Amino acid sequence: MKQTTLHAKVRKKVGHSAAQNLRKNGRVPGIFYFHKPPSTLIEVDALDLRPLVYTADTHIVNLVLDDGTSHSCVIKDVQFDPVTDVITHFDLMGIELTEKIRVEVPIVLKGTAIGVREGGVLNHLLHKIEVDCRADELPEHIEIDISKLPMGGVITIGDIHVPNIHIHADPEVPVVTIGHGRHVHEEAPPQPAETQAEPEVIGHGKAEEEKKD
Repeated sequence: MKQTTLHAKVRKKVGHSAAQNLRKNGRVPGIFYFHKPPSTLIEVDALDLRPLVYTADTHIVNLVLDDGTSHSCVIKDVQFDPVTDVITHFDLMGIELTEKIRVEVPIVLKGTAIGVREGGVLNHLLHKIEVDCRADELPEHIEIDISKLPMGGVITIGDIHVPNIHIHADPEVPVVTIGHGRHVHEEAPPQPAETQAEPEVIGHGKAEEEKKD
């Protein structure tokens, strides 16, 4: 399990305007808490937080505060601006490394499925799953080998087995499927049936006129 150090300051000012000022100066407001109150309002540099959020792995965060204390924790929640998609707030939950915790862990696919090589379509339906485990046994991600998955094949939650990890989800939920590819056969447009043209009677009109005379 990766452990990443994050330096933070204890927030002195609270409220909406104070949080807005932090964001304008490249800082992100957050909160750090253990299982019981009180919680601690904190702020971090936005660039320091990005590697912990935009990643395919789960991390144990070594939070170092400017009051001289340090704490092991995990990211519990992250909020984003609905327009710019920048991080606007985050929650860190303090943990003891020997205790059991419940967190989301990313799913990483390994290999190329047989069904894909045969023209099928890979559908990665579930990218994260919630697990229960000891904090010091928390996996960075859960890897699934899909190389033997045939056309029409499915891998469900119940097919995933990781030592010392309990997956907190319905075992019937599909994680990966290989769908049949769409083969469009273009047919030539139907040709009109050949019709035998009637022979033109040359001078037919002139003969009718002669009869009238």
